[in-house]
Amino acid sequence: MPATYLLLGSNQGQRASFLAAATALLANQAGPVTRKSAIYETAAWGLEDQAAFLNQVLQVSTDLSPEKLLVQINLIEIELGRERIIKWGARVIDIDILYYDDLVLQSPELIIPHPHLQARRFTLMPLAEIAPAFRHPVFGKTNQELLAECPDNLPVALYNIKGLLN
Repeated sequence: MPATYLLLGSNQGQRASFLAAATALLANQAGPVTRKSAIYETAAWGLEDQAAFLNQVLQVSTDLSPEKLLVQINLIEIELGRERIIKWGARVIDIDILYYDDLVLQSPELIIPHPHLQARRFTLMPLAEIAPAFRHPVFGKTNQELLAECPDNLPVALYNIKGLLN
């Protein structure tokens, strides 16, 4: 089954609980979660005047096609209460497909690899933690190399979850 890397993010409500709920739903509805990064607290990107996010990257082994995986992700986001109001706005949960093995896909609904991952420190730090040597299929650079070259200077720090496991 393809190794798929997903980015989870939340900046509303019980952020860590939303990440945990999304992880459980993905494991149940998309496939086993085989690796997960630590949780990072990150400044908002794109629309910066909002609460900080918690972000985490998961590696999921799925037999869903990329398109069916996207449908399942959207259903999970809705189930957890996501409302799409403003692009890059506050949200209880956001799940992005970063990589689907080494697939390169461009369609009106889905672009893989994620078109902005190389420019976002909040994506690259947890991604490089669990898959440092994975090569971006377009740029040919590892996640660790992309992180070293990332132009984004917004703060990203490990999140201390009191009493919860990552």
